[in-house]
Amino acid sequence: MGKCLSCCPATQSVITQACDEKFTDIARNAEAVEDQPGMSDFRRCDKGRSETRIIVNNCAESNGKNLSLTEKLIFPILSTACIENKRSSHSNREYSENKILTLFEQYKDPNENAILIDGIEHFCHDLNVPPDDYRILLLAWKFNAKHMFCFTKEEFVSGCRSLKADCIQDIQVRFPEMVSEARCPEKFKDFYRFTFKFGLEPEQRVLMSEMAIQLWKLVFSDNEPPILQRWLNFLENHPSVRGISRDTWNMFLNFSESVGDDLSSYDDTAAWPSLFDDFVEYENDQTNQNVVPSKEKGILDV
Repeated sequence: MGKCLSCCPATQSVITQACDEKFTDIARNAEAVEDQPGMSDFRRCDKGRSETRIIVNNCAESNGKNLSLTEKLIFPILSTACIENKRSSHSNREYSENKILTLFEQYKDPNENAILIDGIEHFCHDLNVPPDDYRILLLAWKFNAKHMFCFTKEEFVSGCRSLKADCIQDIQVRFPEMVSEARCPEKFKDFYRFTFKFGLEPEQRVLMSEMAIQLWKLVFSDNEPPILQRWLNFLENHPSVRGISRDTWNMFLNFSESVGDDLSSYDDTAAWPSLFDDFVEYENDQTNQNVVPSKEKGILDV
């Protein structure tokens, strides 16, 4: 009944009007806010023309019983608006260069002008995200970091500047945006290619297989291709494959998108790296070993 009532256009109009009339006065007087049962930290946001939205922070569900009928009707609307407003306020507010520098100094190594492994672990702890989490790889991408376990001052400052973030809370708010951005095919392609360079040791041109396997698992955390686990299993069972070249890494993205789940679309005449030919041959051998010929089946059944 309440849902139907709140969906009615006429009722919505009444609620909006009541909201404006009741809470505009509250927003003008900070002391009045604290006196309202179940409500705190009211803020009034004007969006274009004469539209007015009242944003409620820190509303407790348990206090809903203390609200009037009008307040109960608008409570879900205000709660949702509160969440969206928090994101919007972080996105739109001005960031401070000095705060970014202060944040960097909080984690930098005492002997280097960079954040190294200990500082990164501390940084990740404050972000409440494990160092080996997909979101940290995304953050390294946004920082355009050149090496693992290292954020130079230039990388950190320019990265925070591009994110318009000058504190831990700002960066935390940006994580969902980064995940969403990486789902765009073109952006993901850039992110994927960045990951290869990020995993290389200094002066190294080939990614060690063990590192490549871990990075493939990580970079595909949010959009794993059907063939990935079989590919990684192949690499783990072929220790002779010691390194992954840039070409093989980059081509695997196209390979995973074109061969399908059962490798039926694989064209061995195409210009794939030879390691893909070996993989497909290995998979076909594994499949054939699991197929028992009908005559043998008959013998076994006797």
